[in-house]
Amino acid sequence: MRVQAEVSLYPLRTSKLSEPLETFWRALLREDIDIESGTMSTRIAGESDSIFAAVRTAFGLAAAEHDVVMVLKMSNACPERSKNGTC
Repeated sequence: MRVQAEVSLYPLRTSKLSEPLETFWRALLREDIDIESGTMSTRIAGESDSIFAAVRTAFGLAAAEHDVVMVLKMSNACPERSKNGTC
């Protein structure tokens, strides 16, 4: 099933916010999913198994070395962004 998700990663207890975010981002880029970066979140789309695997891997790598919070919203009702940028 094709899905779209919005994911945000929030580093905790660090002054170097870019390190855990870069770790998370690089892990997502290795997966077979569509990625669109935003200022506060990242939109990803693809097959649900690929999305779950990508998020699991990316979170695991970031959380292995940093304290982080991840927020994920996922929908099968709008697997692609419409031309006006909404679901």
